[in-house]
Amino acid sequence: MSAGEEMMAAHQKPGAGAGEALNQMQEIQPRVGDSTRGRRFNQDRRRIEPEAGAKKDMTIFQNILFDLDGTLTDSGPGITRSVQYALGKLGIDEPDLVRLRTFVGPPLSDSFVRQYHLTTAETAKAVAYFRERYTVTGVYENALYPGITQMLKDLKAAGRHLAVASSKPEPLVLTVLEHFQIMPYFDVVCGADPAREEDGVARGSDKDIIVRRALSLLGEEDCTAACGEETAMVGDRCYDIDGAHANHVAAVGVSYGYGSREELVQAGADFVADSAEDLRRFLMDGHGVRR
Repeated sequence: MSAGEEMMAAHQKPGAGAGEALNQMQEIQPRVGDSTRGRRFNQDRRRIEPEAGAKKDMTIFQNILFDLDGTLTDSGPGITRSVQYALGKLGIDEPDLVRLRTFVGPPLSDSFVRQYHLTTAETAKAVAYFRERYTVTGVYENALYPGITQMLKDLKAAGRHLAVASSKPEPLVLTVLEHFQIMPYFDVVCGADPAREEDGVARGSDKDIIVRRALSLLGEEDCTAACGEETAMVGDRCYDIDGAHANHVAAVGVSYGYGSREELVQAGADFVADSAEDLRRFLMDGHGVRR
């Protein structure tokens, strides 16, 4: 048994009807050098075949990976207010929350360095101050985008294998999924190691590593051309598209999040959806918004 298949104790999730689903959850230990953890909930690997009469060239996505912030949830209010709080603790007055929307998506430390030119020590403090507010209040200043729950329900009912691949610290990813009661729809959840940004070092996007880790837990550790045709990574920023390309899977953008359609097209998205309903149609039966 590989390290990625070692199982830890099950976790409980609050909420009516969710206890049984969480009792099946198994924590997966990371490989040495991985910046992600990762959890697998479901071992079912049945393959979904196109229905009779479907177009011969139609691709059925067996595996679908979702970014979290800006893709499944509108997390901007909590993130921007927590960044504003952190900056204030450092003596930086930033009244414009719109200017802080760029913090949604990339690693936090990178955004502090890029936008406010903080030193490593200042960035470490900023990350700590951010979490001081975000873990208590900001994480709940959040909402599911309209249509997301129905999309997940339909995909799951159709037998697709769903995963979350987020650069958000994994404990916070789990908190959000549990809060909105959408955890049972996912076979795999991968987020970043919470310790990755505590030292204030800007390391760049780790989305390629997180996507790779999610693929491994989905049973697609060595993603071949066939795997790439049957697997999609969905996200709202260029980092998601880059992570998909690095792992040879389809790159699906959503323009309703925190990146623009132009950003997604320039990054090389294969498809761009303008709403959760567009995304649902494309992932279910190939109908969507082509870039």
